[in-house]
Amino acid sequence: MNHTIYLKAALVEARRNPEQQRTLFALLNLGILESLTNGVLSATDALSVFFHAENCLYVRQQLRDRNAEDIMSHGVQLPDLFDVLPAVDAQHEFQRELAMIRALCLTLLQEKQLAA
Repeated sequence: MNHTIYLKAALVEARRNPEQQRTLFALLNLGILESLTNGVLSATDALSVFFHAENCLYVRQQLRDRNAEDIMSHGVQLPDLFDVLPAVDAQHEFQRELAMIRALCLTLLQEKQLAA
């Protein structure tokens, strides 16, 4: 997969509704996680497709949500795991990072439910 996702464009319709932006952001991330889990995307692909600098900046400036920023932070590190750790350890940490991102996404979705 070599199509870059730009949150600025993807969330343009929800721009006036921060809760809707966070919900869409969480759902997009869950799709990215599913692709990573099933091997459709590699960690390096995920970095260039979604967890790139422009999206990180957008999350910081527009979403202004700590959980969303943490999601991007964890996503950015995924390829590094395979560069610095032995393969078995990298795979274990990769699964831990995916679980952390998933939990943060679910927290974002729960916050929306609580606000409703």
